[in-house]
Amino acid sequence: MGIFDAILGRTKPVASNLDQLFALTSAAITLEVSAGLVTTGKAGVCFKPSQDRAGVDAEQEILSILATDTTALPATMTTVDDEFGYRWFVMHDDEMSELVASVHLINATLVDRGFGAQLLCSAFSFAPTTKSDATAKPVTLVYLFKRGTFYPFCPTGPQVRDNAYELTVSATVGSDLPKEQDLSRWMALWGNPIS
Repeated sequence: MGIFDAILGRTKPVASNLDQLFALTSAAITLEVSAGLVTTGKAGVCFKPSQDRAGVDAEQEILSILATDTTALPATMTTVDDEFGYRWFVMHDDEMSELVASVHLINATLVDRGFGAQLLCSAFSFAPTTKSDATAKPVTLVYLFKRGTFYPFCPTGPQVRDNAYELTVSATVGSDLPKEQDLSRWMALWGNPIS
């Protein structure tokens, strides 16, 4: 940050570290043991689609890589446009490490092609196990690309979320994941295709 940035009150955004996504595999174990939550096998990468040829080519490259590289291939993958104009790469794979690797690959490919500014978040869905206590609820762990941090999102109905449970899940994950400290950035992902 330069002197003019300091004088004018501008701050430099936190650089995203995509390798932090791999910490989710150990956090998933913590969530299962301590909170009775297991992966549903669903994850998604949310981004603002580009209208130019380069953006279309980047999306096609991702689909091509995932179709030809069987080591990167999730069990199923689709693209979905949400009501807010964002596009989601939605994956399903019962193996958490494979799911995380696929999400990392998609994020990295978009960044490498110059579309990092259009990435919003990546999300991973969790649900209570059959042995969970009555307080366990479905939750989505969200990775904010531009912040390099995670937060939980727990919708309990149309436009209703359980903030107290989100704080409980955040505390349960502890130091397994870099947590988003600014609660105002814990965006609601209403109508996301992985919930």
